[in-house]
Amino acid sequence: MKILHIYKDYFPVLGGIENHLRQLSEMMVERGHEVEVLVTNPGRRTSHETLNRVKIIKAGRLLKLASAPISLSLPLELYRRQYAHNPPDIIHLHAPYPVGEIAWLIGSRLPRFGKKQPKVVITYHSDVVRQKRLLKLYAPFLRLVLKRVDLIVATSPNYIASSVFLQPLKKKCQVVPLAIDTARFENPDMTKAAAIRANYITKPDEILVLFTGRLRQYKGLQFLLEAMPQVDRRARLLVIGIGPMEQELKAQTANLNLGERVIFAGEIGDEDLPNYYAASDIFVLPSYLRSEAFGIVQLEAMAAGKPVISTELGTGTSYANLNGETGLVVPPADALALAKAINELAGNPQRREEMGQRGQIRTRAEFSLPKMADQIEKLYIELSS
Repeated sequence: MKILHIYKDYFPVLGGIENHLRQLSEMMVERGHEVEVLVTNPGRRTSHETLNRVKIIKAGRLLKLASAPISLSLPLELYRRQYAHNPPDIIHLHAPYPVGEIAWLIGSRLPRFGKKQPKVVITYHSDVVRQKRLLKLYAPFLRLVLKRVDLIVATSPNYIASSVFLQPLKKKCQVVPLAIDTARFENPDMTKAAAIRANYITKPDEILVLFTGRLRQYKGLQFLLEAMPQVDRRARLLVIGIGPMEQELKAQTANLNLGERVIFAGEIGDEDLPNYYAASDIFVLPSYLRSEAFGIVQLEAMAAGKPVISTELGTGTSYANLNGETGLVVPPADALALAKAINELAGNPQRREEMGQRGQIRTRAEFSLPKMADQIEKLYIELSS
């Protein structure tokens, strides 16, 4: 089967959708399919490369507008493949990326001249939350795209129920959750994990609370910092990541007189990430906007056997982390609720252990890469047959 993915970026650009796209593409190649990925290049020239047998076309871009790379070359590259002698069997769009979706929408109306029509899948990763003005222009096109594609993939049933774009088309949607390499987080280097813990914890009864992610507004770290003065004094917060809010968050930490109770560790190597999860006791994802469509870091923490505290956003955050089973789910933008949840788990090591075990079992059963690839491949085959 010949598959063409369309999105704005690909590895080495790092991000949740970019990581998912790379994992899915490489797993489909391993299963014997021919895979091309059409994305944009940071520069103005179009480039072609192959990585792990995935063919990558990076169309030259003109500029970036509201986080969306604008490329005139991307539609041309799409049409060349769509109307080639041997076109793709499947075109797989990844939304939101207005340029890719509208390019496909326009191209789908062009004369076929006897060429076969590829089946079209769109994975709807997230609503557009912050760019309100862009959404007013984009929404009519997005609704038309969703209406015309053959299948919509959502990453959680919660998102189908809560998205104004997906809810009217719920009969056309299939749920395929995001996934991780579970074994990687189940088998950390415990010697390194112990050394990491020793860097931040000096007493045996202290608790290490972990946050990992980009330091952006919607991640809600400001509410987690606000919660810390009400959190058990034995708990220390380790923040891994960098981002546009870093200085503001550090200033907030100083204003709250949190001192050594909050540590900003900056970026760490991806290979060390499982060891940091292993060194921690509780993982917190305090996001407060629907921009957090899934929260794949939760899966990493759960695979590592750690209880998760997350927020109820009507998205995949409370689909991955089950309240009372694999962790606790609290209202968003609520510092007191975060503090209460951390204190509840900090004072009950047995409950932390039980939740961590259930999270590990759930991640292995529901969110593994092979299961995700099986589900997507089955959808491709059903559409093509």
